[in-house]
Amino acid sequence: MRRLSLLFALALLTMSGGVHAAPPTPVIVELFTSEGCSDCPPADTLLEKLIATPPIAGVQILGLGQHVDYWDRQGWKDQFSSVAWTSRQQIYQARFATESIYTPQMVVDGRAEFVGSDANAARKAIERTMALPHGVVQVTIGDDRKAPSLAPQRQSLAPQPESLPLQIAVSASDLPKLGRGDRADIIVAIVESGLRTDVKRGENRGRTLSHAPVVRSLAVIGQVAGDGATSGSARADIRLAAGWQRDHLAVVAFVQELRGRTILAAASVPLKNARP
Repeated sequence: MRRLSLLFALALLTMSGGVHAAPPTPVIVELFTSEGCSDCPPADTLLEKLIATPPIAGVQILGLGQHVDYWDRQGWKDQFSSVAWTSRQQIYQARFATESIYTPQMVVDGRAEFVGSDANAARKAIERTMALPHGVVQVTIGDDRKAPSLAPQRQSLAPQPESLPLQIAVSASDLPKLGRGDRADIIVAIVESGLRTDVKRGENRGRTLSHAPVVRSLAVIGQVAGDGATSGSARADIRLAAGWQRDHLAVVAFVQELRGRTILAAASVPLKNARP
């Protein structure tokens, strides 16, 4: 009878909303891509699908599309390309001991790399990273007129004047312990969704390409010390370029091991309706 009473009570709690599902775990999926690469559009499509419909329950995919610059010499200059993203990919080359850098390449939580259009490999990598512990990141955004305070990422965002920089505060807690002698970077990326390009030359000549969220900027704004530290915080002022569509922007913050490159925690805040 006691067991039946307990089951009945749990059923009542569920029906009344007393039992809530845990929030999804954010997982960073990086895509190294280029408008000049004919193999890359399917990878962009895959990343968009992973974001819209995660392959397993309980996960939130945060996509970071990074357009490398080494394709720019092959007939088409990718307007989103940067040597910074090529350099970041080279760091992963050393981490994974691959023969060379290539496109399209996906990296999941800094733990696994594979050909960016391989949906099966993506699902398996996401399943593996979800089985491992993740910390919690909270993000708050303000402007020059009001200093931000640390608060949960679900906090609503006030309109931001275009002339002022975003004041971004990041707080990380419950982080998995760092490897011995390692540290972790607190990183903030600005990503823009809904971008399309009519490609005039190169391997994708004549095609209109739709991009997964494109990294517009990425900066290390602080560090978590080693020696067993499981929390940290940082603040930074980040300006947005005039040509970026603010209603399509999001701030993605994450904590990444400096040597091991594992991403320990992440969060994302959209900048919808950011114009005054």
